[in-house]
Parts: sequence; C-alpha cells; structure tokens
Amino acid sequence: MESTVEPHPARPAEAAAISRLLAACWRHDYAEHLGGQRTEHLIATYCPVSRITAEISGTGAGDGWLGWLVAEHAGEVVGAAAGGIATVGSGEVYTLCVAVEHRRRGIGSGLLGALTEQQRARGAVHQWVSTHGGDDPSTPFLARHGFVADGEAQPSGTGIRLRRPL
Repeated sequence: MESTVEPHPARPAEAAAISRLLAACWRHDYAEHLGGQRTEHLIATYCPVSRITAEISGTGAGDGWLGWLVAEHAGEVVGAAAGGIATVGSGEVYTLCVAVEHRRRGIGSGLLGALTEQQRARGAVHQWVSTHGGDDPSTPFLARHGFVADGEAQPSGTGIRLRRPL
C-alpha cells in the first residue's frame, strides 16, 4: 500500500468525495460490462451524497452495518469500502473501490483488510461479496484474496456470490 495511505472510518465531510469516487469507478468498471443505463441507475440509487452521509452517521444504516472506510492520499479520498455483518458469523463486503489512477498499489487490499478486521472483531468466520456475474471486473482481485464462487444465486438471479473463510 502507498506509504501515505491508511484506511480510516469515513467522516461526514467525506461523503461527497465518496460519492464522486464510487460514480467514477462504477462508470469506468461497469459501463461496458452492465451497460450505461444500468450503471447510471446503480449510481443514482447508491451514490447520492445524502445516502452516504446518512450511512456514515449511522442514521441510514441497518442492523449489522459497520460503516464506510476510506483511504486518502495527499488529502484526497482515493479508496472506499463498506461492509457489515449480514447474519451471525457472516461478514459482507457491500462495496470496495479504488480510483483508477491509484490501483495496484495495495489500497484495495488495505481497505479489504481493514473491513475484514472489523468483521472478525464482531464474530465473522466467513465473508461474502456479490458480483455482477462471472466476468465481473472485480473477480480477479477477489480471487487473489481467496474468494470463490459459492453457487448461491442472488435474489435478482443475475449475479454470483463469492465467499472466503476468515
């Protein structure tokens, strides 16, 4: 990981930066994979600053939500992750993204490690993540970190669930 980058819990003032980062990453990674219209729908649903602000404050989060983590470099948010405890013993990675120009520097691995430690501290023995199918752009990164397809279909029937032991 870049020596100046250390994941930390997000602050409310970082909500807009997280929103911009998520939207930029999703457009870069998923516009071709999912199509522009579906990608923009996901951004409209999950990236509003008001939603992220509520999730950071905890008022818009459900049971088991562990919050947002961010990584900064030179005062700029360059990575973000969010997760929680979905069911007893099961951690869930809800999102993990790193700015394109900061990838392959250990930031994603650092964020995943911090998220994993949060979940282990709350009793997680395995961790789940949902992808948008077998050719999801995140699959190689997740596979390097020990995630494997579990065969459990998502409710929408379009994605693949990956799991790893902790």
